[in-house]
Amino acid sequence: MITESSRLILSEFHPSEGSFYYALNNDPEVLKYTGDDSFESVEAATNFLKHYNHYKHFGYGRWTVTLKETNKPIGWCGLKYHKEQDYVDLGYRFLRSEWGEGYATEAALASLKIGFTEYKMPFIVGRTARQNHGSIRVLEKVGMTFWKAEACEGIEDSLIYRVDREEFIGKF
Repeated sequence: MITESSRLILSEFHPSEGSFYYALNNDPEVLKYTGDDSFESVEAATNFLKHYNHYKHFGYGRWTVTLKETNKPIGWCGLKYHKEQDYVDLGYRFLRSEWGEGYATEAALASLKIGFTEYKMPFIVGRTARQNHGSIRVLEKVGMTFWKAEACEGIEDSLIYRVDREEFIGKF
């Protein structure tokens, strides 16, 4: 386990979660604004999880989000370093059945706290398609403000939000 919040547990990816990640990324609505493709098979998802190396390289990464009450995985959330831009972004993806429950906000806050307190990151960004109003709301709820418009992951009309460590620590 990496961290927990009142309702959620965030933990490192595990290859045994391949079928969950296959199902998550097989929903076109979940992938609509991501620029990602679905996994071709459960085996492809499992292989991705086996070779995910961000924890080894950076000490952090994307984490599986599990409901405490049921031990059911509902999505992922976490941090990712982008060498080309030299910044860390906050990302999240949840099963459509879990949208609107506040889980993305709760997991995002937990992830930001790790980034700012454990890794002393000076700022963290959130990247989203301009049309993804739900994601924009989450970024704003966790203290991020619009920083710039910039193509992202093959999506031309993307927005970059940002929060600085001092600003976040002062609010949360």
